[in-house]
Order: sequence, then structure tokens, then C-alpha cells
Amino acid sequence: MSAKIPTELTIQDKASLTTGRDFWSTTELKDTDVPSLILTDGPHGLRLQQGGSDHLGLADSVPATCFPPAVTLGSTFDVSLLERVGAAIGAEARAQGVAVVLGPGINIKRSPLCGRNFEYISEDPLLSGALGAALVNGQQSQGVGSSLKHFAANNQEADRMRVSADIDPRPLREIYLRAFERVVRTASPWTVMCSYNRINGVSAAENRWLLTDVLRTEWGFDGVVVSDWGAVTNRVASLKAGLDLEMPGNPGNSVPAITEAIASGELDEAVLDESVDRLLAMTKKAQPATGPADLDANHALAREAAGKGIVLLKNENALLPVRPGTSLAVIGEFAQSPRYQGAGSSQVNPTKIENFLEEICTLQGGELVDFSPGYTLEANAPYNSELAAAAITAATHAETVIFLIGLPSSVESEGFDRADLKLPASQLELLEQVRAVNPNVVVALVGGGVVELPFADEVPAILAAWLGGQGGGGGLADVVTGKVNPSGRLAETIPHRLEDTPAALDFPGEHGHVRYGEGIFVGYRWYDARKSSVRYPFGHGLGYSSFEYSALAVSQLDDGLCATLKLRNTTEIAGREIVQLYLGLPGTAVARAPRSLAAFACIELGAGEEREVELRVDRSEIAYWDTRVETWIVEPGNYEVSVGASSRDIRLTESMSIAGEIVPVAINEETTLAELMADPIGGAVMAQFAGEALSGISGGDGDSESQEMMASMLGSMPIGRLLNFPGSPMTRESLDQLIGGILGARAAAAQHPGH
Repeated sequence: MSAKIPTELTIQDKASLTTGRDFWSTTELKDTDVPSLILTDGPHGLRLQQGGSDHLGLADSVPATCFPPAVTLGSTFDVSLLERVGAAIGAEARAQGVAVVLGPGINIKRSPLCGRNFEYISEDPLLSGALGAALVNGQQSQGVGSSLKHFAANNQEADRMRVSADIDPRPLREIYLRAFERVVRTASPWTVMCSYNRINGVSAAENRWLLTDVLRTEWGFDGVVVSDWGAVTNRVASLKAGLDLEMPGNPGNSVPAITEAIASGELDEAVLDESVDRLLAMTKKAQPATGPADLDANHALAREAAGKGIVLLKNENALLPVRPGTSLAVIGEFAQSPRYQGAGSSQVNPTKIENFLEEICTLQGGELVDFSPGYTLEANAPYNSELAAAAITAATHAETVIFLIGLPSSVESEGFDRADLKLPASQLELLEQVRAVNPNVVVALVGGGVVELPFADEVPAILAAWLGGQGGGGGLADVVTGKVNPSGRLAETIPHRLEDTPAALDFPGEHGHVRYGEGIFVGYRWYDARKSSVRYPFGHGLGYSSFEYSALAVSQLDDGLCATLKLRNTTEIAGREIVQLYLGLPGTAVARAPRSLAAFACIELGAGEEREVELRVDRSEIAYWDTRVETWIVEPGNYEVSVGASSRDIRLTESMSIAGEIVPVAINEETTLAELMADPIGGAVMAQFAGEALSGISGGDGDSESQEMMASMLGSMPIGRLLNFPGSPMTRESLDQLIGGILGARAAAAQHPGH
């Protein structure tokens, strides 16, 4: 038994600690100092249920601030803002005596159809990791633990309890695990929640490679691994894999299973003790409840976050912001019946709700606003001619139309995926008719994910308002009127069509398996590699200010690189710019996207202000996962360092040579001539032999061009095959000498580096 575990605890006591007492709390041990802890849903606000309990958001919960979901928070690109949001959630949780809030969710948006994308931050692992770490740091600063989820590859809701995400090693490491690694290493979450799905055939809850080898041994995680609710099917197998806490509680089945497995020798008691150690350590971190949180301040923060997460996609002729005195026709039921969060386990019971109609009337003047609902919010609602006629009349008499369009809540939820990317046909039809009578239309998109935008070329202004939380109505009104200068950026690409998306042919899989056939080419990496047109690219977003980039300089650091540039606000309006740095490597020897996000910064500048901006890129953002040696490797080469306002709005580019690391190839009979010649030591040894060998095989005839062609053709030939070619000077003895000589030279170089 571990020295940290009280000696009076029996095997049954210890086993009981590894499964919850009930739906939301851990097991306490009476007559000891081991308390019960409350865990409850997040991730964008506290969902503490009292009385009836469920994991699907059906039962009521105590009032709490409903912050914007991750789809909106991700679009802020704002680390400091998300740390403040995390701290506010933590403060409300601690006031209610909650020890762990289940969040944030940082799974990659592999397909825009994923029903839970509103809970996830981005299609990019760097952005997901940086913002996820900010939420964890903020929440845990209040003495309340986070539960980083869903580990790992939970990228769809279809068959989510058992589907196997079949992923090759490079995309698994570079795309789907990378954000988790960043958060674990930089923010030390108290818990990590395993996902329901299988990964390459092995359940996440029983995946020792995932939960122990990678998470603990490689990344150094020392917290608690908790199951998603209902993810455990075999408690003994999951305990062996490294899953410490099964939720919800199942003591009647799990405790006997563990005790019997130890009695029979199937399970080593030391394995149980390791989990108990970690669980006891978590109980010591938990802090006592405090006084009530400042809900008014948190509501103001929710509104701020909503405004900063709105993305201005298009703004022709400076239609936005609407000027004081401009008459408005506000069209869309969403204006008075806001959709502010997604459905499922993350549903928060808000402390108050702002709707856009009331807030725009307050800011613009109610006498200047004419409202018409235009449509109803039922799924597949037919075109309503009576509502439409009133909306068209309102649009006819207004200077500017604010048209709210989006998805009803019934099509976006945990538990199922969307069927397509289309907006409701009745809303699109009404929009077309409104445009016919008033071309000055501002479209505000409401929803938890991207949609097809067939009207994008026809309307002058488009806002992605996403799901704004309880302050979303005010946040949108702030942006429309110019009280807030929009600075949100797309954390996911908006495609033209579903058929264009990377996973379109491999989603959601079949017969219990989904093949991640797009590999590392997820999101903008896919579109850029294929040179495909998109509706709006990753990182895109406009504002009411414009910015000039200049004087890019790049220097190398021991652990990466540093880029500096000058940024100037060229307008008379204070604003924020999201400066984005991308890395590319022309001529790379491995599959790569043309460029990938490696750093970003939110920069606030006053009217006409100029400032120097510094962006640091860690080595981890330069490296790729080399499957030959199963580790991160920086490929040597001349890298392109680009900065700009989106993945396709690159303003400045510089080159920088990085020495990188040479991976020695395995030397045996299957090593090819090309691999051997590219190896520093193997190439030197082989050079004396290559000319004679190639000349013998080719017969020694032909001009230099023919000889070069022959060398290229033979480059893919394993050296052992030279034994079988007529004219080759290679013999068994000389082959063995060649291989032995190279291995010997390598060994000598390893003993005397630098010589």
C-alpha cells in the first residue's frame, strides 16, 4: 500500500474511491478525512443539478452565468479573455461547493457536421490548445479543477459510444492529440476525461497506450483520469489502463469486480493504489465553498465575450456600423427568441437573458426600429406568407435591414450530427424577397457551426454571431451599432459546400469504424494543400479599423524562432487586430500543409497608433511526428515565416534556415540506394561504391543524362537487390562489409561527436 494511503483503508474502501457515489459526486469514506467531491458539467458555465440528475441537459440546474460556448470563445483568439471567463466559471462553481467543472472541450472540428462542434474551439490544434489552457488556468486559479475533454478523437456524435476512430500515427499526434498535450504540459488540469469512442479499435477507457503511455509517461500528467459518463464497460480493464475514476457511480458492480480481481491475482493491488493516490491528492486540492460570485460582473463579461467572438465576414460600402439616426428593420424570430447555447449536457440555466431586439432598441432608439419575426423556429418550418409579408413591408420602409438567420436548436445538439450544412429553406426564401425591396441587408448568422452561404455574394454585410450566451443579444447590438469594434476571427473554415470539406467521404463511417482518410489535412490545411476555393478562410475577420503590417524580421531561438513586425492602425477608430503567424516548408520531404498556424496575438491599437509586435514560435510548432523513430523531429530546411490577417491574407513573408535534425535511416538489405546516399555517413561510405555499381548495372553505356536517369530509377532499389543484377559488382561479402562499415562508422561517430 502506498505511504500516502491511510493504513486503515481496506481493498474494498480503496475500490469504492474509484467509482462515484452517485451521478455527480465521488465516494466519501466515513470515519476518515476523505470527503465526497461534486463534479458537474460545464464547459461554458455551471450546470449544477439539484434533485433530478441526468447527463443530457434535461433536468433543471441552478442559475449560473451562461457564457458563450466554445464556438464563440474560439473566434476571439483571446487568451486573456478566456482566462477571465474560466476564472468566472470557477468562482461560481466554488460558491456552489463544486470541486470540478467538466470542461473545456478541445476536440478538433474534423467535420462541420459534428453535432457537438459548438462545444469545441477550432479546427486548429494550436488555437485549441492555447485557448483551452487559458480556460483551465482561469478556472483552477479559483481552486476549482478542470476536466479536459474528450480524450481523444471524439469528432462525431454518430455511434459515439463505440465507434472506432481509425487514425494514422501522424494525424493522431499532430492534429488530434496535440492540443491535449499543450494543455496538459502548460496548465496541469486536475482531471482529464476519456472519451466514449475507440481509437484504432481500442476503447479510450481501456486504452493503456493513451491513458498511461502517452498521457502520463510522455506528457507527465499526474492528475486524475475520469471517464465520460457511462464510458466504462469493464472496470478492471479500465483501471489497468490508467482510468482512475468511473462516473457515474456504479459501486454495486465495480467494487466487487475490483476486489475479486485482486483476490484472484488478475489485478495487482499496486495498480489500485496508484489510482487511489491520485484521487486522494485531488481531494486535498479541493477548496471550501466561498461566498456568492459577482453575477452582475460575470454577465458583463459574458456580453463582452459575445461581442469579441462575433466575426464580421463582409462589410461592403461600410454598411456597418449603422449610423445614429438610421432606421432599421430587424427581421427574424431569433431577434426576440435568442438561441444562445447548444443542446445537451452543456445547457446552462442562465441568470438573465439579453435579446437582440431589446438591446438594439436601447442603443439605436426604439422609434427607429421596426421588428418583424418573418419566420418560426420549428425545424423544417414552411414558408409563412403572412409573416413574410409583414417582414417585406418593414424592409421596404427602413434604411437598413438586420436579418437574423440560422439553425433551430433541434438540429444542433450533443448526441447526433447534422445532416447537412444548409440553412432553412424558408429563411433563405424570405431573405431573397427582402433583398429585392432593400439591398442594404446585414445578415447575422445564428448557430453553433458553419453553414453554406449561397447569398454571400449578394448581400453587402455578414456577421457570424454564433451562439452568444446570455449576453449574446447585447454583444450583437454592440457590434452592429459600433459600440464594439468587431475583432473576431474564424476558428474554422467556411466552405462553399459540404462536398468540399476534408472528411466529406469519410464521415461518419460505417459498421463501427470511421476512417480519418484526410490524414493531417484537416480544415484549412486541406483547402490550402488542394488550392481549393473557400467561402471564408480560417483566421478571416474584418473590423471597423484597418491595419498596416511592416518590417518583419525573424531570428532563431534555442527552442524555436522569434518574429517581430510593426503594426499600425491606419484609421481614426481604435481597434484590435489578430496577428497570425504561419509556417511553411517548401520542398519538405514529408507530407505537409503549405502553411500552418504557429503563433498569434491580439493587439489593441488606438487611432493611428503603431506598435512593435513580437511572436515566439516554440520548437513543438515546427516539429512533425516522424513515424520512423516515433518522436517529434524538426526537419531541416528553409522555412517560410508568414504573418497576416488570415490563413489566406498574408501580408509579409521572410525565410529562415533551420538546421533541424537528421534522422538516421535503418541500415539493412532493405535500405534503398536513395536513402543510403542521403544519409551523412551511409552516403560517404556508399559514394566510393555507387559509381561502379550503377555503371555495372547500366552496362556503362550512354551519355551523362542517361546515367543520371538510371541513377534516379535505381534510387528506390533496396541495396540487397543489387546482388541479383547482372553486371553488378555487389557480392554477399561486399554487401555485408558495406552494411558493417556504415554501422561501425555510426557507432564511432556516436562515441566521438564532433569529430
